[in-house]
Amino acid sequence: MTADDDLAAPFRPRLARVVSLAVAAAVVVLTLVLVATMPGLATLDQIGFMLFALAIAWFCWRQASVSAVPDDTGLRVRNLLITTHVAWAQVVSVRFGQGRPWVQLDLADGDTIAVMGVQRSDGERAEREARRLATLVARRTATAADD
Repeated sequence: MTADDDLAAPFRPRLARVVSLAVAAAVVVLTLVLVATMPGLATLDQIGFMLFALAIAWFCWRQASVSAVPDDTGLRVRNLLITTHVAWAQVVSVRFGQGRPWVQLDLADGDTIAVMGVQRSDGERAEREARRLATLVARRTATAADD
């Protein structure tokens, strides 16, 4: 694996993945126990409990699957509800200042996009990942006119 391959590896949070998947599993298991042990619970109520548990599990899975995946043309950013592809030429800067829960990309059109694949909750690893993303953007957006 080359240095460029390491640089272009997907960006995924660690702590958020672990916590989200653990919560999803706990909700499903506890709901099954609740439905199985509650006497006299109507079938529609059981179905309702299970559907609610599955909705929570889906939301947790979605949180666990946030990422930013670089390719030759740009960065596919999968956040909690929306997935967006940002071309390298659109990215002006990468910000991860104090108080920001995740990396933010400033785009050429003046818009910004959160990159939930790099989350402050990962501590020092998040700082390294933000620097790696900034380096990747700088390499992919460099032109002959750059100093």
